[in-house]
Amino acid sequence: MPRKRVVVKREIIPDPKYKGPLIAKFINCLMQKGKKSLAQSILYEAFHIIETKAKEDPMSLFQKAVNNVKPVVEVKSRRVGGSTYQVPTEVRLSRSQALSIRWIISFAGGRGEKSMAAKLAGELMDASNGRGAAVKKREDTHRMAEANKAFAHYRW
Repeated sequence: MPRKRVVVKREIIPDPKYKGPLIAKFINCLMQKGKKSLAQSILYEAFHIIETKAKEDPMSLFQKAVNNVKPVVEVKSRRVGGSTYQVPTEVRLSRSQALSIRWIISFAGGRGEKSMAAKLAGELMDASNGRGAAVKKREDTHRMAEANKAFAHYRW
């Protein structure tokens, strides 16, 4: 991070099919080794699976899943007087969105379905219903912050 000037946020171009910046951000995080068309096809296939299984709009289900996984607080390590404390801090909106996308993708990869599209569809459906590994991760993060609330005065 530069000391003197503010870092300018780059504008993300919305994806071609659904015209949403959140979808484009998700595709960029899903992408590996620059293969954007493969990441798009995985996400669109997952949306198709959601549409057939859940019988509801995949865009609204996706939005609901990302919102259910967004953390409000997290803990950061702070070294004070030779000992390290886990200090609870509030999460910025952009960071909470990035964390939720990252958690959904990582926990989808660990599921047992055959293809990545099926894994992603399953994780998105679970997250929109308030269950699944990504939602559990958010709850664990909140629980950790609640347990370390006594060290909140070390916040910077």
